[in-house]
Amino acid sequence: MERSLSMELVRVTEAAALSSARWMGRGKKDEADDAATTAMRDVFNTIPMQGTVVIGEGEMDEAPMLYIGEKLGTGLGPLVDVAVDPLEGTNIVASGGWNALAVLAIADKGNLLHAPDMYMDKIAVGPEAVGQIDINASVLDNLKAVAKAKNKDIQDVVATVLNRDRHSKIIHELREAGARIKLINDGDVAGAINTAFDLTGVDILFGSGGAPEGVIAAVALKCLGGEIQGKLLPQSEEEVARCGKMGLELGKVLRMEDLVRGDDAIFAATGVTDGELLRGVQFKGHYGETQSVVMRAKSGTVRFIDGRHSLKIKPNGLID
Repeated sequence: MERSLSMELVRVTEAAALSSARWMGRGKKDEADDAATTAMRDVFNTIPMQGTVVIGEGEMDEAPMLYIGEKLGTGLGPLVDVAVDPLEGTNIVASGGWNALAVLAIADKGNLLHAPDMYMDKIAVGPEAVGQIDINASVLDNLKAVAKAKNKDIQDVVATVLNRDRHSKIIHELREAGARIKLINDGDVAGAINTAFDLTGVDILFGSGGAPEGVIAAVALKCLGGEIQGKLLPQSEEEVARCGKMGLELGKVLRMEDLVRGDDAIFAATGVTDGELLRGVQFKGHYGETQSVVMRAKSGTVRFIDGRHSLKIKPNGLID
């Protein structure tokens, strides 16, 4: 892939964040999602690449969402797989909560797992604990492994878990072990990425969330030298059949090399609302301010980018 794509992709997430941030706290998650999607598509189609959405919002008849199989880019340049979540945390934006992001990931064609839209059990850590976790091991064993890798007591380890009834057993086991817990209402892409940054204070992520989000998080963690493991959790016979049709083995532990292959991938995200890692969009007079992160696996480069965007010149959030 071209090195210049990294900065081009930031323009995409910036546009999506600026457009959706207008809906913060207004209780209208669909409108926020649609604003992010429209802006993301418009800017994507100015980028010199031949992209195909392999992780998106659904099938073609669900447009205006960025649908699986949709072609993005100018039609010139590298052939790439595209994984998108124009607004990771629609409920977060609707309620004015924390950690909503506009996120995307790309890799060379054929290198991203075509993850079905279903649940995936996940465990994620940053670089210090790579190779020490096992999704099939107990919560306590994984806490012990992370604590040892990071030279901490278990009581000082912070685990992130989506605040869902299905995670009551995990939460109970974490509390029994004496670990600290950060419950999040939505946004497990941010939860997984935060394990790789000391400034967030998060050491490990446990629990199930969307499989597509698992692949997007895997790209980010590949760039950061972290690790995520996953196992598909179909909830119906239809989902079981879909896995079979896609050639996905139920019960198999999906490791980094299964989720994102090859030595190169790019991840970009822009904060929509404030979070531990990124500041959300701020509107100041005729300007909008954004904070983004973009990373590339091949070089290991991570860039934090502050942007100031004229809302008079580009009122709809399109970024030059």
